[in-house]
Amino acid sequence: MTLKEMCPVLYFGDLGDKRGKLVVIEGAQAIPFDIKRVFYIYDSDSTVIRGQHANRESEFVLINVAGQSKVRITDGREEFVVGLNKPMMGVYIPKMIWKDMYGFSSDSVLLVLASTHYDDKEYIRNYDEYLKEMGIKK
Repeated sequence: MTLKEMCPVLYFGDLGDKRGKLVVIEGAQAIPFDIKRVFYIYDSDSTVIRGQHANRESEFVLINVAGQSKVRITDGREEFVVGLNKPMMGVYIPKMIWKDMYGFSSDSVLLVLASTHYDDKEYIRNYDEYLKEMGIKK
């Protein structure tokens, strides 16, 4: 399975009408896990890089509900970038995938849905350590 197949871009139903737009995202239906944590990143400028880690246990879906940003996704072998610029699209990131979020527009609000509660011990914040755990030699 390729990295792009492991980390698909997801499209959520746009249920809007003349009153406005409505997007519904339900855990274990629209996304492949039950949602345990929700957070969002905002007020980051275009020079900021967020993320820069992998998680041993957590899965994520990232959605730019306003503005736009980019996500670089890698497993140490393959890499690709997803531009998040529509509130009805997101990207799924499974366990043990490295992610960098960057290129935030001034109005960006990046919503993150997570499969676990926060646990600092499950984060890998050093890329060389990540490559070692993935069995990849530099």
